[in-house]
Amino acid sequence: MKIVIRTLLVISIAVLSYMCVMSIVTPIRFDEERAAREKVVIKKLMDIRKAQIEFKNQNGRYTAGMDTLVNFIKTAQVPLVLKEGMLTDEQLKNGLTEEKAAKIVRSGNKKAIAENGLEGFRRDTSYISVFESLFAADYTLDNIAEIGVIPYSDGKQFEMATLMYKNEASGIILPLFEAKAPYESYLSDLNRQELVNLKDKRIKLEKYPGLQVGSIEEPNNNAGNWE
Repeated sequence: MKIVIRTLLVISIAVLSYMCVMSIVTPIRFDEERAAREKVVIKKLMDIRKAQIEFKNQNGRYTAGMDTLVNFIKTAQVPLVLKEGMLTDEQLKNGLTEEKAAKIVRSGNKKAIAENGLEGFRRDTSYISVFESLFAADYTLDNIAEIGVIPYSDGKQFEMATLMYKNEASGIILPLFEAKAPYESYLSDLNRQELVNLKDKRIKLEKYPGLQVGSIEEPNNNAGNWE
């Protein structure tokens, strides 16, 4: 009988020791894996922000459609200005501006170019695709659509929304956008209780339970909630 009791005590102590260790290790492992995954998710959100800002520059608004955004990246173009030479302080004092100097050079009038000291001045504008300008270092045209897929989510897409926000005080209307990745989408295969605790903590703080860039609630200069 004593042997049985001793054996049960040893097993109980071992189980309790294991539970104590896991109560410490599990949150640490969860936080480490969460941090690693969020680094990748944040990179995607920053890429979406870059694309949305350029889309707005050209269209005066943001888009809530990921397909529309990806097509814009593939097909739209941005100007690329080639600059050679700088105006001196003396040229600026004499009334020359970048615009005036470029106009004189484009005219091809050699006498005017020489008189204004613009022999080495050049301003040429060419156009390259939004893809080449902003995303060629990290994507290919074949996989750029992956910009809309949340990492570690088994193919789920970022949640996007747009809004034309009116400032009641000034009457100014501002286009807003947001892109979101809920915790559930990229942490669902990790420890369930730790995920529940994380979501509950964010909700109690009245914060979005996940990663988000931009906001349609109010202007925030397209900031991410990790910044």
